[in-house]
Amino acid sequence: MMTNKAHALRYVDANRQAFLNALKEFASIPSISTDPEHKEDIRRAANWLVSELKRLGFDNAQTVETAGHPVVLAYTEPRLNDAPTVLIYGHYDVQPPDPYEEWENPPFSPWQKGEYLYGRGVSDMKGQVVAALKAVEAITATATLPLNIIWLIEGEEEIGSPNLSQFLEQHRHLLKADVALNLDTGMLAPDQPTITYGLRGVAAFELRVYGPDHDLHSGLFGGVVHNPAQALCELIAGMHDASGKVLVPGFYDHVRPLDDEERQELARLPFKEAELKRNLGVPQLYGEPEFTPIERIGARPTLEINGLYSGYTGQGSKTIIPAWAMAKISTRLVPDQDPEDIHQKLRAYLEANCPPTVRWELIALAGSPASITDRHHPGVRALAQALRNVWGKEPLYRREGGSVPVVGMMQRILGLESALSGFGLPDDHIHSPNERLHLPTWYRGIQAVIEFLMSYPDFAHS
Repeated sequence: MMTNKAHALRYVDANRQAFLNALKEFASIPSISTDPEHKEDIRRAANWLVSELKRLGFDNAQTVETAGHPVVLAYTEPRLNDAPTVLIYGHYDVQPPDPYEEWENPPFSPWQKGEYLYGRGVSDMKGQVVAALKAVEAITATATLPLNIIWLIEGEEEIGSPNLSQFLEQHRHLLKADVALNLDTGMLAPDQPTITYGLRGVAAFELRVYGPDHDLHSGLFGGVVHNPAQALCELIAGMHDASGKVLVPGFYDHVRPLDDEERQELARLPFKEAELKRNLGVPQLYGEPEFTPIERIGARPTLEINGLYSGYTGQGSKTIIPAWAMAKISTRLVPDQDPEDIHQKLRAYLEANCPPTVRWELIALAGSPASITDRHHPGVRALAQALRNVWGKEPLYRREGGSVPVVGMMQRILGLESALSGFGLPDDHIHSPNERLHLPTWYRGIQAVIEFLMSYPDFAHS
């Protein structure tokens, strides 16, 4: 006799084309959150999700207005007593497709080639949202959900989720859950299921250095004025030593150390230095020598110069001393660093090291803390079992070098931990032309979400 789970998995096999058609329809909506010209497309994408959720039986599905783009919210009603609750997070906004000329086909006309579906957002993260929707559809069409579900799908992730924190605060009474399922990370390879348990935070700045009140003739005034471009470079050069260690005093004060178990788990990740150098196009890797490259990517903080500007940058020569110079700086933070603390430490470094011949201004642009989830949390254990059942092997555990601000927000505001995975791959070209999704991995991902939702109650009560 087939189990309820087996019926749901069979439903996926019988409806693969219908699931793919739904993803194509969703991905054809150009829901670009950063471009005001696509405001109506953003709303179309949100309404598409509301219609899908209502079709799945979530009659209270709605768009909730924010100061920016709406959040799609739905939840099990009436609530199942004595059953756990899973909050499924996603985002429906996408990156701009520029440059258009590098796309093989129009970015919002999804097309299939071999085992891949191409189009903006098919991997990041409309494909992951549809995987969760279709997993729930497969269960509700063949059985009964054994838990409560809350859907929270935002429309501003690609612009830093500026209004999500306020939304979580205002609706925390509706968002009480046992764990969040977040499919916005990904897998290391089609045959290697992966769980992300750590995400770096970020603190970003603009540093401006001012010299004379206007550009000067370098022949007439060179030698008596401290060039602000040179002063900026001197300040930046003092932020690292030759090995890449950050020299801003106190930068590492609150870094949570890696324990032996975690270092052993990270060492399981497949890594070939020669392959990484080739893929990155660099002659040699760089960074703190006492940590492995895998540890440096996800478990160590960094300070990076994102851009520099000063003076004349056009064709030919223009012999000036520029009036000002600017650098964009970002820091990637790890537990238990605080963005505001790093801001103050960078400011103290500038106060101690900027020469009196120029003046400076530091502008804080963005900040969010790092997040880390206990690898033994019931939600992580349930997700590991789900991936194990579908792929037939142990998942890898990794710390992601990037940031997903919602994870830290949920920890801080809702006291909610996240089980993080996803079914995109490193070569999906997310944020780039010809974004794609590996369909065999995606279908297995739908099966894994079914496994997770059907088995989570056992883990939550263990």
